[in-house]
Amino acid sequence: MSKTLIMAGGLMCAVAVATGAFGAHALASKLDARSLELWETAGRYFMYAGLGVLASALLSPHCQGSGALWAGGLLIAGGLIFAGAVGGLALGAPKILGAVAPIGGSAMIAGFLVLAYAGWTSS
Repeated sequence: MSKTLIMAGGLMCAVAVATGAFGAHALASKLDARSLELWETAGRYFMYAGLGVLASALLSPHCQGSGALWAGGLLIAGGLIFAGAVGGLALGAPKILGAVAPIGGSAMIAGFLVLAYAGWTSS
C-alpha cells in the first residue's frame, strides 16, 4: 500500500506544480486578481496534501496498524475535494462550491492529525 501512496503523492505534487505553472502563464491574463489568488491557494494546498501523502507512505512501514494509510487516504480525499472546490471557484463555478471546500480542508486536517498520531505511536 505504501507503493500506492508514493505514486499518489508524487502525482499530486506533479499536478500541483503543473497547475501553478498553468495559472501563472495561461490564466494570468484571463482571471482577475482574486481568482488567481484562489487558483494559487488550491495548488498550494494540493501540494501540501501531496507531501503529506508521501510522508504517510514513508511512515507506513514503521507503524503498527493502519494509521499512516488512513492518513494518506484522508489527505488524498481532502486534497482533491479542497483543491477541486477552490480551483473551481477560481474558474467561475457556482459560489455554492465554496461550501464544499471546508469538507476537504477538514479531511486534510484530520489526515495530518492521524499522521502525527501514527508517527507518535510508531516503533
